[in-house]
Amino acid sequence: MTEPILSLSAARALHLAAQGLLQPRRRKARPPDLLAAIRQMGVLQIDTIHVVARSPYLVLWSRLGDYPQAWLEQALAGGELFEYWAHEACFVPIEDYGLYRHRMLDPEAMGWKYSATWMKERRAEVDAVLEHIRINGPTRSSDFERTDGQAGGWWSWKPEKRSLEVLFTTGALMIAARHNFQRIYDLAERVLPHWDDSQLPHTDEVRRELVLKAVKAMGCARAGWISDYFRTKPPRVDPETLVEQGALLRAWVDDWDDPIYVHSDHAALLDSAAAGTLAPTLTTILSPFDPVVWDRRRALELFNFDYRLECYTPADKRKYGYFTLPILRRGALVGRVDAKAHRRDGVFELKSLVLEPATRVSERFTRDVAAALQRLADWHQCPHIQITQATPASFGSQLQAALSAAEPGKEAA
Repeated sequence: MTEPILSLSAARALHLAAQGLLQPRRRKARPPDLLAAIRQMGVLQIDTIHVVARSPYLVLWSRLGDYPQAWLEQALAGGELFEYWAHEACFVPIEDYGLYRHRMLDPEAMGWKYSATWMKERRAEVDAVLEHIRINGPTRSSDFERTDGQAGGWWSWKPEKRSLEVLFTTGALMIAARHNFQRIYDLAERVLPHWDDSQLPHTDEVRRELVLKAVKAMGCARAGWISDYFRTKPPRVDPETLVEQGALLRAWVDDWDDPIYVHSDHAALLDSAAAGTLAPTLTTILSPFDPVVWDRRRALELFNFDYRLECYTPADKRKYGYFTLPILRRGALVGRVDAKAHRRDGVFELKSLVLEPATRVSERFTRDVAAALQRLADWHQCPHIQITQATPASFGSQLQAALSAAEPGKEAA
């Protein structure tokens, strides 16, 4: 059988289709759609930076449109999701718990996420935390803070939090719920009472399944992209072995020397992509922790988009801004915007908006980007958009005009 050859734009379309970002939703989101979106991605990365919406909410908004943020906490408290180290700290569908249980049983392989020294030197304190939760029930790290004004001691915040995180990494504790995005820890046997390690899949099965899930989530994947998705370590399954088994399909992209792999469940999507009939029409704003851009190498190779989050870079060395959000427009990553939601004033500030150098600006392009930004601003209850800086400057003027034209009764921000 002839192996399909895709254009780069077709490969992008296949990737976006698998990620739920090909076309706008045709109906308003419902609670089951949230879980379906997370299953489609495989994981939902957690980050707490709150310049705009916290990342997991924004990743979901890019796919679902307007939805109540409380749905995420409800899915966690309802046992449909659990939290663990997947790509990084992530919400994961509960049915995948067995795929990560091996990591819990070998926490010393988890690097900085676990401290064997802490467990050894502070064992009594760690056991006391565990016993406290056993007796008192679900607990937040703030429940251990001192209230007597004294500093230090193991009841101070830092040692307590460290013990909770160590116990979380070992799987002894799970996140039962979140309140105001604060973790609430409980014993694993109470959060997941029906689990027994006799259900643990073999490590070979886990490795195979994580490769398949990663390729399926990406739509198409070069071999070098696969391990990053779920941060898997050697030994790894060769995707060619899975092609021989019929679990993966092999295809090619114009001007790439190595193949791409596609999950067999996406055979029809692959055919459509090869035929050039997958049409990306969605324009939206992405989180820095969206799967589309969290792997800098993949974003560069697939979208020619060199993206790095600069919030950890000294201010004087930032090129684009503190928390830049990629702009996805009809199958291409066309720019990035450093935004801030001033909720009290109802203003969504575009501190810096920079288009990619090769971007062709048209009236339709400007309308698409303006509409996506306005939807994001409205979701933040910030109906007024203020453009502080744009590159090129001419696009800032065009964008402002498009925003004003879309809202004829609204004063220019």
